[in-house]
Amino acid sequence: MTATTSPAAPQAKEAQEAQARYWQTSRYRLPLDERPLVMGIVNNTPDSFSDGGQHHSVEAALRHAEQLLQEGADILDIGGESTRPGSPPVPAEEELARVLPLVNACAAWGVAISVDTNKPEVMQAVLDAGADIINDVWALRRPGALQAVASHPQCGICLMHMHNTPLDMQTTPMQGDPLPPVLALLQAQSQQLLEQGVQRSRITWDYGIGFGKTVAQNFALLARQHELLALDFPLLAGWSRKSSLGAVTGLAVQERLIPSVTAAVLAVERGARIVRVHDVAATRAALAVWQAMQDNAAVPAPEAST
Repeated sequence: MTATTSPAAPQAKEAQEAQARYWQTSRYRLPLDERPLVMGIVNNTPDSFSDGGQHHSVEAALRHAEQLLQEGADILDIGGESTRPGSPPVPAEEELARVLPLVNACAAWGVAISVDTNKPEVMQAVLDAGADIINDVWALRRPGALQAVASHPQCGICLMHMHNTPLDMQTTPMQGDPLPPVLALLQAQSQQLLEQGVQRSRITWDYGIGFGKTVAQNFALLARQHELLALDFPLLAGWSRKSSLGAVTGLAVQERLIPSVTAAVLAVERGARIVRVHDVAATRAALAVWQAMQDNAAVPAPEAST
């Protein structure tokens, strides 16, 4: 697939060029205009939908994080609470016991550290420990969450759209066109941050694949990413191993490598600048092919010999 085969691709390219050239985080200014960034998932949980229990100890999670870094992860996204459909909340003390040792260790590795959390007390603790990014599926709607990140001088922020809560988001998903409510929530939360003095370059959006949306709505959002990009915030896409990929392929969660990589490339083709994935090496390889096409799109054709 090339940029000319997708009707959305020219619009996505124009919107992407208008975006910030970097994502400002606590310690790093991550470039967004060189190549897509790959965020590797590090879950220290017993019940995450894809890898719950596989790395449910600090030692196992650290080994997994090191492997993802060796495979080429630009960002490590550490989580201590599952947000799969139907999952119950975890007490803040338990979540901190899972994530703080990982943040403390990984912060010395010379890689950007993201923490996937919605609790303000966890946000504050991991930022104090050296985390670079707060990745919140609630888009900072929990009391005190917005203030926790706004008071930090420059941590990165990923706002994600979620309809309802993890307990009921897939039993009562959204109805109708998903784009207006996604835009409305992400715009409203971003505006609050801007009014608190947060620099625009710190904010990234995630439209929340699988978080209270039907299969059709998920793919509609992918097809219409250019409309989200028009608001001038970089996009992070999190399609890795999601149930929508299983719905259209019939593949079990552990068999979704090819669909996951395909979805990541499609998201990047449509303007996403960060992809959140389980399979870093495969995603980096696929994106290298896409990047080579982009880099050589303007190479002139050889002149015909006479």
